[in-house]
Amino acid sequence: MSLFEVFPDVFQGITTLLHSEPKVAITRIFLIILGFTMMYLGRKGVLEAMVMVPMGLGMATVNAAVMYFDPLGIHPSGMSTLFLEAQVGAGVEPLQAAADTVQILGIDWLQPVFTLTFSNNLIACLVFMGVGSLLDIGYVLARPLICMTIAIFAELGTLVVFPLAVYFFNFQPQEAAAIAIVGGADGPMVLFTALVLAPPLFVPISVVAYLYLGLAYGGYPYLIKIMIPKRLRAIKMPPPAKPPTAYNSMEKMIVAAVLCIVLSLLLPIAAPLIFSLFLGISIRESGVKPLQDLVSGPVLYTATLFLGLTLGILCDVNTILDPRVLPLLLLGLLSLLISGIGGILGGLFICWITGGKVNPVVGIAGVSCVPTTAKVAQKVVSEDNPSSIVLPLALGCCICGVITTAIISGIFCSLLKADSSFLVTLQQALGNIQ
Repeated sequence: MSLFEVFPDVFQGITTLLHSEPKVAITRIFLIILGFTMMYLGRKGVLEAMVMVPMGLGMATVNAAVMYFDPLGIHPSGMSTLFLEAQVGAGVEPLQAAADTVQILGIDWLQPVFTLTFSNNLIACLVFMGVGSLLDIGYVLARPLICMTIAIFAELGTLVVFPLAVYFFNFQPQEAAAIAIVGGADGPMVLFTALVLAPPLFVPISVVAYLYLGLAYGGYPYLIKIMIPKRLRAIKMPPPAKPPTAYNSMEKMIVAAVLCIVLSLLLPIAAPLIFSLFLGISIRESGVKPLQDLVSGPVLYTATLFLGLTLGILCDVNTILDPRVLPLLLLGLLSLLISGIGGILGGLFICWITGGKVNPVVGIAGVSCVPTTAKVAQKVVSEDNPSSIVLPLALGCCICGVITTAIISGIFCSLLKADSSFLVTLQQALGNIQ
């Protein structure tokens, strides 16, 4: 047997590429190149490296490692990989997916990660807990009204895209809500909302959300410079009457506990993520350093690593070529863009009512994405006035952005669940309009 005869069986990645439909082959090559680009931009600091590096490598690898293998009978062509099958996104019940995992544990090596942590939102809770352990709620207490006002403005994208997705793209209200929440720029909250309201769209929404959250780091500076003139970007802010460091750990822990209980009482459907965030904050303020080091170190970084890696692996050609992905891409981008505009408008509003004492660039930090948008705000301001420090207020806006996104997500999930009378009324109204 010659080398040319065994080549297709040995090097199946190349064989499946050559035997694929042209659009599939071109998309695979594009995604491999995109994966390398994401890794490069993450390493250069243009995108968020902690998510983009594993996500980029996973995206490139999963589109290269396609072979003739279909253990679950999902792909008609028989082409698959040894990573995972997005069973929940395909409409398979989570418990059945967990049972299948036991059987294919040694085949699709990321399947347990997806089924036991990703598809049930555990990984989102772990990320939130780790993020909370890094947040100083004193930044919110120093200027609570300013932070919350800006965060409310920064939810504009979510509120605008929801009706657009329903009326112009014919998404169901639950699907439209899951897509619109991308504008809150809070990855774990997007995962949670999509899993509760739109399980069949869970995978593409998750992929689109994290792709755009990484790109926001590179795109928002241009939006700031377009909307805010240089003289306002250079404003040097006076320190608050009571700085964040003036609040002791006991005060911060009490505030965190009260907020957690109140929000959970109002929106119990979002309680797992609310609890995870404020548990992390409480651990930070508890004074138990080994516990804080555990949550802010191994827990956060391990969860983030597998979150980025799983998302990258989910970016295979079958997901990207799903006809539902294109409107998701458009609506997700629009939601984040409008939220950024809303946040900046909120910053300009606060600048105006305070007589120019607040730098309006902090408005972008209302689009939570903790702490990315806060770093974006400080980076842009430092270019125009190196002596201006806006990071403390920006972090406060970021934290409030997480809270407002949790509130809106909880409202969506409560109003649009399957047995909700509000959903029935809304569907009847939409039917009458159509």
